Amino acid sequence: MDEPRTTAVAPSPIDKGVRIGHVHLKVADLQRALDFYCGVLGFELMQRLGSQAAFISAGGYHHHIGLNTWESRGGSAPPPGTTGLYHVAVLYPTRAALADALRRLISAGVRLSGASDHGVSQALYLDDPDGNGVELYWDRPESEWPRDSAGNIAMFTRALDLDHLLREPV
Repeated sequence: MDEPRTTAVAPSPIDKGVRIGHVHLKVADLQRALDFYCGVLGFELMQRLGSQAAFISAGGYHHHIGLNTWESRGGSAPPPGTTGLYHVAVLYPTRAALADALRRLISAGVRLSGASDHGVSQALYLDDPDGNGVELYWDRPESEWPRDSAGNIAMFTRALDLDHLLREPV
C-alpha cells in the first residue's frame, strides 16, 4: 500500500488579489451546453472551436467558463461516489440579478436541486445538462455577514424564500 502523501503548509497566505479566472468543463454535447449556459443563463459566446470547444463570458472577459468535448463527447456524468467537480459557483453582482437568473431558470423549465440562505450569501443550486453542479449566488455586503462573539464568520444554511426573491425588481 502506498504511503499517504503530505502537503506542506504555505508559510503565508496567498495574495489577496488572486481570483479564480475560469473553469473548464468537460461536456458530452457542446451545443446542448451552449444552449444552457448562453441560452438559459445568458453568458456570451466569446469563441467557438468547431464542435469541440467554446469559451463563454459575462461582461466581455475572454472567458469565465470553457466547455469542451475533447475527452467527453457523448459521455455520461460521473457516477455518485467518485471524485471531481462538486459545483461551479457563479457570483451575481446584485440580489436583483440573482432573481433574474431564477426567472430564466423557471422560464426554461430548469429544476433546482436546492435554494439556500447561508447568511453571507443566497444561492440557487442546479445541474447543467451534463450533470455538473452549478451554484448561482449573490453575496450580501460583508457588513451584514453573521459573526460569532469572537468576530468569526458564522455561516449557516437555511431555506431560501424563492417567492421573496422573485419579488426583487427587474
